Amino acid sequence: MGTFLGFVVTMTLLFCMAQGEVLYYDFVVKETPIQMLCGTNQTVLTVNGLFPGPQIQAHQGDTIYVNVTNTGPYGVTIHSHGVRQIRYPWSDGPEYITQCPIPTNSSFLQKIILTEEEGTLWWHAHSDWTRATIHGPIIILPVNGTNYPY
Repeated sequence: MGTFLGFVVTMTLLFCMAQGEVLYYDFVVKETPIQMLCGTNQTVLTVNGLFPGPQIQAHQGDTIYVNVTNTGPYGVTIHSHGVRQIRYPWSDGPEYITQCPIPTNSSFLQKIILTEEEGTLWWHAHSDWTRATIHGPIIILPVNGTNYPY
């Protein structure tokens, strides 16, 4: 019995260590005035007033929660391009396929579980033309203590 209990405790500790960290990001989709290279002023949708949007940085095995608040005039969804959403397809972002758009003045908490992903990916809006201005990088580093494969 003691050996079995030791095995269970050891496996539980290993499982907890393998889960990685839990990270939180806040994205506010809003209209932002920008000046284009030609000098023309234009209002576009951005995340947190940034164009391109904010960087998400995590390690392989981490879980990321992104609270997306939509204050813009159109419904939007956010897709983490290249991330396998096997256990959470309703956070994947394809509009009307895995989730409905986030309505104006509403929020949605996306859960992103990084399993095998590593390197530089990107997140972007998955709603009509909004993907042109709502996008940003996802930097996924190797597990802490692991060397880069190159």
